[in-house]
Amino acid sequence: MSVYMDDKSLQYHLHTRRGDVGRYVILPGDPKRCKKIAAYLDDPILIADSREFVTYTGYLNDQMVSVTSTGIGGPSAAIAMEELFQCGADTFIRMGTCGGMALEVLGGDIVIATGAVRQEGTSHEYAPPEFPAVANIEVVNALAKAAEDLERSYHVGVVQCKDSFYGQHSPETKPVSNMLEAKWEAYKRLGVLASEMESAALFVVASYLGVRCGSEFVVVGNQERERLGLDNPIVHETEAAIEVAIQGVRNLIAADMA
Repeated sequence: MSVYMDDKSLQYHLHTRRGDVGRYVILPGDPKRCKKIAAYLDDPILIADSREFVTYTGYLNDQMVSVTSTGIGGPSAAIAMEELFQCGADTFIRMGTCGGMALEVLGGDIVIATGAVRQEGTSHEYAPPEFPAVANIEVVNALAKAAEDLERSYHVGVVQCKDSFYGQHSPETKPVSNMLEAKWEAYKRLGVLASEMESAALFVVASYLGVRCGSEFVVVGNQERERLGLDNPIVHETEAAIEVAIQGVRNLIAADMA
């Protein structure tokens, strides 16, 4: 992984070393969110800033916890997880935003993924298509308890992962519009809650590495509610998702210590 660098202990993309990060890592997409999340930690320190990957490390409940951004999509998220694993991390929470699909999912709600539809490419370079992308149950339960304790409106279930943002939001403009729209309709009928871009890759890579991973998101809006003329609040603030992730880590630390 660091074969292209003179310092073999330094990870090629993240520029982190073993000892720089904790076993617990929160994974936002946007690098600009890292400092905001790190402010919830005790004694946070900026470890590295390389490409889309920004890493802070601090403490929660006297345990070392890190925050690393992954950029957008599965390829860079998989890189982050692989290199963080090399540095000693074994528990990951993907935190970000999503778009609602099920009509009961409103802007501002929290979605906690139990599994992900693998409509993306990265996971297929780790596992055959029949292998499921499933979240770790301990992480799912820790996040659900966090959302419950924080009195956030939340949903638990399957999310859809794709590689094309505009393939979701304007599928009719794409050469494969019939396929995109047919699959979207199928996922809706199957009760998929929301759409995002990283969980499928992370869940499959986590299975391969033998580590724990879960995901939770704040819903920005719901294009299906908009299409039907229903009330569709739009929420860009990520504070709720950050608080759920932080409390989720605290819950995992408590359970692990017990």
